[in-house]
Amino acid sequence: MNARWRAALRLATLTLAIPPETFWRLSLAEWRALTEAPAAPALNRAALDALIARFPDEETP
Repeated sequence: MNARWRAALRLATLTLAIPPETFWRLSLAEWRALTEAPAAPALNRAALDALIARFPDEETP
């Protein structure tokens, strides 16, 4: 078993509590759905304005 599969199996069994026999029955699409990062929320205008206020550009002389 290569290192990538060992890491995937370790993630499945330790973090997601998926038994090994269930892990090996998952399709690739199911595995990706379980492990993909959640989508980052879009930055709206109010959030952008708050960031600009918090971290203003500094002018260089």
